[in-house]
Amino acid sequence: MTMLEDRATAVSSPTQWPAAYPKGYAVVDVETTGLARDDRIISAAVYRLDEHGEVEDHWYTLVNPERDPGPVWIHGLTTAVLDGAPLFADIAQEFAARLDGRVLVAHNAVFDWQMIAREYARVRSEAPVRQRLCTIALSKELGLPLPNFKLESLAAHFGVVQQRAHHALDDARVLAEAFRPSLRAAAEGGVRLPLLECRPLTEWSDRPVPRQSAGGYGSYRPTSWRPSRKRPACPYPNPGRYEDGKRLKQGMRVAFSGDTSTERELLEDRAVEAGLHVATSVSRLTSLLVTNDPDSGTSKTVKARQFGTPIMDEAAFGQLLRDVEPADGQA
Repeated sequence: MTMLEDRATAVSSPTQWPAAYPKGYAVVDVETTGLARDDRIISAAVYRLDEHGEVEDHWYTLVNPERDPGPVWIHGLTTAVLDGAPLFADIAQEFAARLDGRVLVAHNAVFDWQMIAREYARVRSEAPVRQRLCTIALSKELGLPLPNFKLESLAAHFGVVQQRAHHALDDARVLAEAFRPSLRAAAEGGVRLPLLECRPLTEWSDRPVPRQSAGGYGSYRPTSWRPSRKRPACPYPNPGRYEDGKRLKQGMRVAFSGDTSTERELLEDRAVEAGLHVATSVSRLTSLLVTNDPDSGTSKTVKARQFGTPIMDEAAFGQLLRDVEPADGQA
């Protein structure tokens, strides 16, 4: 028996399993037409796991996005393949049944959740899931010695073989197999799972744009999108301002200004999941301002210059988010 198998056996006992851990998980992967807020899901897969991470069943579906499929060279799903697929409205109920009452688990979970939440909002419904767990965040909590936080690196660490990268069903399988030993290691070490609230969208309206793609579908852009934005307080103290050339540190207060290529809400949620405090304004306590237009005259950039607050563009911030220094006492 290997050390990992021995560890898994040791923590499988209900008497040793943390009572506060969730009672079931839905490991999810979605492939999409792109990364923007008006992009659509084109395939989805769910592996349902019990409280110890054992697979109960799995499910997969294609989804007709009613528009061009986006980067076919990545996901391989062409317009011809998707043309006869069900609409999201047709699979929403079954998808919901797979998620119901479980913690949603995904690699970069905020992205999968946002895409799912928008699809349900479009059909005037909500996904029945209230918490999510990002396996990137869990890997950091466990201190796994990964070269980076890509899914293939996590899979390789646990000896999981990827068969079809960027295929929702295989990505979900790989993640489920990597999540099980991660969960058991967390249970053995008494690690607090990095659970975050899943906030459903409270309003959505689509308006077709009269632009035709090569696939013959018009694109859709949201004209109204209002999520519930109340966030839990950052649990870490503010370590002060960001210093050029160093890592971000948990507890730093980060503000955003202007347009971003990644939707603002997604960028903010990534910052929160990394342990940063997202501030709605700039003050003397702000650690960093993220903006792609530092010369603009917005109130935030003006205040940042007045206070001497460091300013960084979105691309540089995204790089730093991959390796945020733990708060003091959290290493």
